[in-house]
Amino acid sequence: MEVLPMNSVKTLLIGAGAGSSYFLAGLEKIKSKEVEPLGIPFLNHLKAYRPEDIKVVGVLDVDASKVGKDMYEIASKLVPYEQIPRALKDIVVERGIHCGSLRGLPVTALGLDELLGDPMAAVEQVVNTLQKLQPDVIVNVITTEPYSYAESELDFVKLAPRCKLGASMAYAYAAAEYSRRSGRKVAFVNFTPPPVANSPGVVSYFEKVGALVLGDDAATGATPLTADLLEHIAERGRRVTSIVQFNIGGNTDFLSLTEPERNHSKEITKSSIVDDILGYDAPHYIKPTGYLEPLGDRKFVSMHIEYIGFGGFRDEIIVNARINDKSNLAGLMASVIPISKALIDRGVRGTHAPTNRFFMKMPGPRGTKNVSRIVAYYDLLKELRNLDIA
Repeated sequence: MEVLPMNSVKTLLIGAGAGSSYFLAGLEKIKSKEVEPLGIPFLNHLKAYRPEDIKVVGVLDVDASKVGKDMYEIASKLVPYEQIPRALKDIVVERGIHCGSLRGLPVTALGLDELLGDPMAAVEQVVNTLQKLQPDVIVNVITTEPYSYAESELDFVKLAPRCKLGASMAYAYAAAEYSRRSGRKVAFVNFTPPPVANSPGVVSYFEKVGALVLGDDAATGATPLTADLLEHIAERGRRVTSIVQFNIGGNTDFLSLTEPERNHSKEITKSSIVDDILGYDAPHYIKPTGYLEPLGDRKFVSMHIEYIGFGGFRDEIIVNARINDKSNLAGLMASVIPISKALIDRGVRGTHAPTNRFFMKMPGPRGTKNVSRIVAYYDLLKELRNLDIA
């Protein structure tokens, strides 16, 4: 058995797609000093744990083309490095829970729930896997799925393990059960749109078992930029009259968003910034709008914000960009994993709004106001210093 350093942050990834591939390949290159540790928020401030302390102990997925394969083989097809770190050969993808999360997409998927014919038995098997691997942090980066809320603990514990609330909720339940049964503190980080940290029942149950849930939906690209521009306009007393922001990408996530129900879930998380930051709901169109395979992971972003300033004169901001969501997501993962481990070490349970406000598009718990990422950055840095994490 491999002996890990005392300060290792044992991490399990849910989803073996491009996000996990970029993260794993980049992390190994940072550890070997082949690339600089850029794109990692709070890197220069972290002292409790750092990205190089992360040890990925497992990856779960349901895609038939990935289950049973090692992450070296998977990342070789997804990450444009000339050489993928060979350390990824040691990480083999195990079968996870499907709950219909990939239904309707051109992916052959088979989850434990379908293999066993019983969602509750599948969740139980995932709990057993967690007890074997003993992760400190579990990060959910599966493809966007339709979702439902868990309004109460009863809803969560009755519906989630039956796959009635989607795969992300089922995984969250497995994480909470692992924590409850083992007595180990665990953080579940939901970087996907389903409202895990925004469901009162989930947050309440995690608090009860002594675990931490963070979410929802990673703020990786255009949305944090929009938030900061809106903060800039609001601070100068100007009034926004319209906002347009759309993305077109060429990976599986954008393909999944061609389905209206999945797109709607993403639209909700992206649009929540407007009223929260401005204090009024300016007319806006903020959502993913299309899929074009040649764009790959580097999505095309276009943004237009018009506002009225002094004397009633109008100005406008126009931004066009190509943004690699997956490399940006990987940078957030390299930051939030050490922070999550430090938070649970210090007894933080339930959820943690300051962390969510910086890292997430729709920060939990429900009712948490979005702020610009500049404001969120300094608020979180102050909180981390108070907790002796930074």
